[in-house]
Amino acid sequence: MNPQENSELLAALMRQEELLKQLIASINKPKLGLHSDAGSSKIYCNRHNGSLWYTLNNSEASAITQSALTGYLKELKFEKCERRGKEVYKLLITIQADRPYILESGHDTHFAKSVLAAIATLTPQQLYSPMTLQPTPGTTFG
Repeated sequence: MNPQENSELLAALMRQEELLKQLIASINKPKLGLHSDAGSSKIYCNRHNGSLWYTLNNSEASAITQSALTGYLKELKFEKCERRGKEVYKLLITIQADRPYILESGHDTHFAKSVLAAIATLTPQQLYSPMTLQPTPGTTFG
């Protein structure tokens, strides 16, 4: 081989190595979300309907059987709203996965406090990576 052929071969091998690194990185990424329906999904995070989290379809609670949600944290906010005739504050957590998920929880619940405490320990760089939320039952109802 002449020097030009060696140089071209080396360049091709370096491109191939970079493509392999990108392929491995994409394979090792965690699967995002719970399911693949279009639009956003609101998830209620409490035990009022027999599971740790659930969705509402035509006012009917539907338990989420998956134990974890993985995605990118997009927004945290508190919202004042009315539930059962009372003014209450809710924590809304938007997670971008296969679609946006909006997790709703009372502002002073075990779930809300645990998520906020966990997020507070993350570095700015970690906030750019997918995170996994896996609710576990607390010792009190709520």
